[in-house]
Amino acid sequence: MPTEPENAPSSSPSAAPGLGRRRALLAAGAVLAAGVGAAAGELAAGDGTSGRAAAPGAPPPEAPVPFHGARQSGVTAPQPPATKLLAFDLPPTSAAADREALRTLLATWTRTLAAATAGDGPSTDPRLRAAGTTRLTSLVGLGPGLAARLGLAVPAGLAELPPFPGDRLDPARSGGDLLLQLCAADHWTLAVVTELATTAARAAGATPRWSQSGFLPGTEPGATPRNLFGFKDGTANPDEDAARQWVWGPPGPHQDATVLVYRRIRMDTAAFAALPEEKQNLAMGRRAGDGAPLTGTAEHDEPDLYAKHPDGAYVIPAAAHVRLTGPRLDGGARMLRRGYSYDDAPGDRGLLFCAFMRDPGLFTRVQDRLAARDALNPFLEHTASAVAYVLPGAVEGTALGDHLWS
Repeated sequence: MPTEPENAPSSSPSAAPGLGRRRALLAAGAVLAAGVGAAAGELAAGDGTSGRAAAPGAPPPEAPVPFHGARQSGVTAPQPPATKLLAFDLPPTSAAADREALRTLLATWTRTLAAATAGDGPSTDPRLRAAGTTRLTSLVGLGPGLAARLGLAVPAGLAELPPFPGDRLDPARSGGDLLLQLCAADHWTLAVVTELATTAARAAGATPRWSQSGFLPGTEPGATPRNLFGFKDGTANPDEDAARQWVWGPPGPHQDATVLVYRRIRMDTAAFAALPEEKQNLAMGRRAGDGAPLTGTAEHDEPDLYAKHPDGAYVIPAAAHVRLTGPRLDGGARMLRRGYSYDDAPGDRGLLFCAFMRDPGLFTRVQDRLAARDALNPFLEHTASAVAYVLPGAVEGTALGDHLWS
């Protein structure tokens, strides 16, 4: 729970039946997409809702978050309060068929997400038009296994994470060939777009693997959200200059792409809450109230890892979370953290750790240190994990992943 820094298989005769089935599914998906678009167009023409003016005296509607751009909005836009993570697998048939299925699915998701993000137009699902501005953001990523199987041009360091001491990972909640994260202002939008995205995935022959919902507390714009321990989570996120060095890919095919590391971390919130506030602060290395490091006076003060009390003890203890995740221990490298909380059952609530970085080796180094001595370990259990290559954004007239085929 870091809260500080930060060959393709050859074709064979046995694959032919799968190829035929895949082509049939792709054709069915095209028919379905055409039908949805036609229905949406008929509604827009017949019910008079498209372009409806706001009632007199009502505040103007919020502008939608742009879908098209150099980077995907699910990484760059301010975090909406609700999220849905979806993982899919693409069962192997032949390299050629699987590559075509992936290309078709990415193109369909591009159209679907662009229409859903716009919120008002003939190609938008009528349920979303009726809901007003969706504030939808999204990101699409590819898992290491799929990239290796299809020989896709992805960063060299893309790989599944190694096992860490204390992990209790559920395979049914982990991994996946494709990962889609949807974020929005409300669960209605997420439910509708999840349905549309899942329908498109099934039409391309992909199967759902796992899904996970999450949320944020009410947070003022620009403020750092809190996790279920009550501490601010994301204080030390990099600015744009640092992000270009540590988060986004270098100039070339992976520019404006990044890598997502996802961890589902169960938190023993009751046991942590029972600690005296001073012990909570010492375990974290920050004060819960204002988010400042124990060596500072404001949230964004740089932690002084060398400051000591008169008796020689570190002000920020040796096992404090902030110390073990400090960028100084990794040559200044930082992650961009956009975590969410989850609450799936009385004994199953915690953090959906979502962090973005150029090199996932950074997470491995940080987590190795945390697993060895983090003061928060008695209150944490990692139950799911995934890694994904987050594609660059799609500018108008292109589809997500077009660079994979050029």
